[in-house]
Amino acid sequence: MNISVRSLRSLRGLSSGRRGAMNVFDRSTKRKQKEWASSLLDSDKYDYLRDEVGSRVADRVYDVSRTFPLALDVGCGKSHMAEHLSKDIVERLFLTDISDSSLRNRRKCEIPSHCVLADEEFLPFKENTFDLVLSILTHIINNTKYPVVVIQIHQVLKPDGVFIGAVVGGETLYELRCSLQLAELEREGGFAPHISPYTAVTDLGNLLGQAGFNMLTVDIDEVQVNYPGMLEVMSDLQGMGESNCAWNRKSLLHRDTILAAAAIYKEMYGNEDGSVPATFQILYMIGWKPHESQAKPVKRGSANVSFADLSKMSKLQKTNEKS
Repeated sequence: MNISVRSLRSLRGLSSGRRGAMNVFDRSTKRKQKEWASSLLDSDKYDYLRDEVGSRVADRVYDVSRTFPLALDVGCGKSHMAEHLSKDIVERLFLTDISDSSLRNRRKCEIPSHCVLADEEFLPFKENTFDLVLSILTHIINNTKYPVVVIQIHQVLKPDGVFIGAVVGGETLYELRCSLQLAELEREGGFAPHISPYTAVTDLGNLLGQAGFNMLTVDIDEVQVNYPGMLEVMSDLQGMGESNCAWNRKSLLHRDTILAAAAIYKEMYGNEDGSVPATFQILYMIGWKPHESQAKPVKRGSANVSFADLSKMSKLQKTNEKS
């Protein structure tokens, strides 16, 4: 099968086209984090969150009730979702990731798969290529004013193609965030961001609409994981390749501050058995690329029955039932 590839030069122009909008994440740092995490000998033990979210996104793929000849999984080279799908639903799958290690260590699945080393912000495929695009827990929202990745996903989809994905929501890890802020205020007199900023649910629908998607669906879910302590939470985030990669991150966290934050975390949020919870808010989204066959809303004012008439009909039905 031949897949058309477009030049990265034109894509880089797309990424930098809006000079007034600032990217949130340092893509170079994110690549290094994912390379390091995927090179760990026990990297699979940190995949539990992506596995869970991948299965839930796969459920949404089955809900669409159609077969997809060609699909693209953006930014998840280890194919956490593909193992939950069958080749009866997805006939051929392309995997992209910025980490070569992730692609090399991908899991086996029954769907014929092809790997492409590519940044999510520079998808090297021509327009109208894929029937389905998937993405789970990838930093696809790097710019809230000009969502480059979402726009490119829209471009590579065929008309009437569907994008199904999941991103981490803004309330994720609020326990860790609050504990670190309180500890830094106490020990250092101020605080800096140590956790990557995440997408607010109020922004997600607007971003999908801005990219050109219609028939949007956005829903929220929470996954809570219990850990022995705060240090284990931070260690697992590092093992997931999800350490803070924002441009405004503070690289140094003092030992005294960490110990104080761990104590605050356990005091404020600790469970009775001594463990501490970490909450991951997951935002699921579905968007369709417009096509003339899709249902469209009728024009405003074209209705020939008013709500007042419906109310009268309801009253008349009740009267007839009584008689």
